[in-house]
Amino acid sequence: MDLPDDVIEDVCKRLRRVAGQVQGVERMLHEGRECREVVAQMSAATKALEQAGFRLVAAGLTYCVEHPEDAAADGYHLEEVQKMFMKLA
Repeated sequence: MDLPDDVIEDVCKRLRRVAGQVQGVERMLHEGRECREVVAQMSAATKALEQAGFRLVAAGLTYCVEHPEDAAADGYHLEEVQKMFMKLA
C-alpha cells in the first residue's frame, strides 16, 4: 500500500517530535530533574508515538474502504488493518 505524501510527512513530523522528547527525557535524567517531570515527558512521548501509529492505521483503513480489491491484493485486508489498530489500542 502506498501511503499518501501528506500522511508520510505528518508521521515523520510526529516521529521527529518524539525523538526530541526522548532526548529531552535523557537530558532531564542527567540533570537530576524531578521524577514527576521526567515521567510527564515520557508520557507525552508515548502519546505522540501512539498518535503517529494511529495516523498510519487511519490511512490504511481509508485505503481499505476506498480500494478494497487493491488493498486485499496488497495483503491489507480490512481485518488485517483492524488487527494493526488493536495493537495500538
